[in-house]
Amino acid sequence: MSPAVALSEEVRGALADGRPVVALETSVLSQGLPPPRNREAAQRMSRAIRASGSVPAWIGVVGGSVRVGLTEGELERFYDPAGIAKVARRDLPMAVAAGGLGATTVSTTIWAAHAAGLSIGATGGIGGVHPGSGDVSADLLELARTPVLLVCSGPKSIVDPVATTERLEELGVGVVGYRCERLPFFLAQEAPVELEHRVGSPSEAAQLVRAVRELAFGAAVLLCNPVPTDHAMDPAVVAAAVRVCETRAVDEGVRGKAVTPFLLSCLAEETAGASLEANLALLESNAALAGEVAAAV
Repeated sequence: MSPAVALSEEVRGALADGRPVVALETSVLSQGLPPPRNREAAQRMSRAIRASGSVPAWIGVVGGSVRVGLTEGELERFYDPAGIAKVARRDLPMAVAAGGLGATTVSTTIWAAHAAGLSIGATGGIGGVHPGSGDVSADLLELARTPVLLVCSGPKSIVDPVATTERLEELGVGVVGYRCERLPFFLAQEAPVELEHRVGSPSEAAQLVRAVRELAFGAAVLLCNPVPTDHAMDPAVVAAAVRVCETRAVDEGVRGKAVTPFLLSCLAEETAGASLEANLALLESNAALAGEVAAAV
C-alpha cells in the first residue's frame, strides 16, 4: 500500500480481524449537503453500517495523506465546507502535496478503498454524462479501472441516464439492479433504462464481490438501489427543477467542480427541500445495504 494512504486504527484492526468495512466519500458531506444536514447524513450512514456489524470508513485527505477511516474529530472538520477542497482522482497529488483538507469524490474514494484492500463502498448517486455539454464525470473512468462493488442509487438526477448507462457499458462497468428492473435515477426511483442484471438479497450481491475478486476483473460493479419509496420524487418534477437549475448555473457562470454542488443546492430550493430529504434517505439506505453486503461477504 502507498505510504500516502493511512488506515485508521479501527479500520486496520477490522481488516486484521477479517471484519467487514465499507468505504464512504466525504465530498457528499463537504460539497453535497448543507450544514447541519451533512452531519446528520454522516451519523445516519455510519449508524446504518454499524447495525450490520460492518465498520464505516470515511475517506478524506488530511495533513498530506489519504485517510481511510476518519476519527470523529477528523470527520467533524468536514462538516464546515469552508476551505475544504473537492478532490477528484486527478487532484490527489496536488491535494496531498498541499497538506490541507480534501473531501474525496467517488473517483478518489474507490481508488483509496482499493489501495487499502476494501471491496465495498456506498454513495448517493454517481456522476455521469451531462446533457448538452457532454461533460463526463471522472467517476466513470475510475469505475472502469477499480475492482470494487459500489452501492448507489444510479446516476445523479442532473445527468443523462441513457448516455451514462451507455458509457458505463462501453467502459466495461457492470450495472446491477437491487430488487429493481429499471435503472434507479437518484431522487426518482427509475429512469427509462432496462437493467439486464438484478439481485434480490445481500447474499446474492456478495457473490458479485467474490466473482470480481476471482476473475481479477479490473473494473467495478454498480449495485443500484432505488431511493426509498416514501421519499421518491416524481421524475417530471425533478426534471423540471433540473432545467431551472441548469439555466441558473449558466446565467451565474457556474463551471467545473462547482456545477454539481450548485445544482444539488438549487434542486433543494426548487423542490422546497424534498430533494434534500430524498438524498438523505437514499444515502442511509445505500449505506445500510452496503453494510449488509460486506457482512455477507
